[in-house]
Amino acid sequence: MRSEMLVTLIVTTYNRPDALELVLGACLAQTDRNFEIVIADDGSGLPTRELIERTALRSPIPIVHAWQPDEGFRAAASRNRAIAAARGDYLIFLDGDCVPQRNFIARHRALAQPRTIVTGSRILLRERLTAYVLEQQLALAEQSAGFWLRQRAAGQVNKVLPLLVQLPDFARRRVDGFVWRGIKTCNLGAWRSDVATVNGFDESFVGWGHEDADLVARLHNAGIGRKQGFMATEVLHLWHPEAARDREGPNHARVLARLADGTTRAEKGLEDLAVVT
Repeated sequence: MRSEMLVTLIVTTYNRPDALELVLGACLAQTDRNFEIVIADDGSGLPTRELIERTALRSPIPIVHAWQPDEGFRAAASRNRAIAAARGDYLIFLDGDCVPQRNFIARHRALAQPRTIVTGSRILLRERLTAYVLEQQLALAEQSAGFWLRQRAAGQVNKVLPLLVQLPDFARRRVDGFVWRGIKTCNLGAWRSDVATVNGFDESFVGWGHEDADLVARLHNAGIGRKQGFMATEVLHLWHPEAARDREGPNHARVLARLADGTTRAEKGLEDLAVVT
């Protein structure tokens, strides 16, 4: 992707301002400066709003707060609202508890190619390290190799090699067919035009689970390719308790059915948005 093309970084959040503060700090420290931030807020309260307003006042990067009322887990609707507010040709989705490395946007830009999405991966921080990082508001992207090796030895991260070695684009990044493994909208890059073609995320998915796989499945059905961003775009995922997964089974079955019947467009998606605030 050309360096002059604007990227929109869409950061999802819900009532976790301490994590969001850490993530936004890392976003503002990116080496690639040609981007904007749209925060997809699924109904957070006043502390999150105040944090975003404070950060936007001092930020050299444009920040837009796309908020929707809290009516339960509505990640798909939240992301669609943010997409509608985006100005960039290329979208990078990042969760508000996933801290990017300083070259995160630069590496996504380098991997981007027409009619292709990039699915990145993550490094998992354990509960004790997460608590310390949030308490200290520790700039994770600035920590040394020695710090990460010590955390790995203590069992506080699941891997460190992607922080020490990064790989360029190469043929094995290409994913043939639809592969479920590795689909995470906490770290995903896609062309806005491709996302619009499939009508964005499907808001008819309710509860936790697989609205992200559904998007990738429909993009696959529409002929959009996929590359893996491993050893290039890893984010540092802060620990949190798992969400209720009572809808995982039905949502999983819906994705499989859509793969089988070739569905490309969301039942309720971008075109159904009435107002963006």
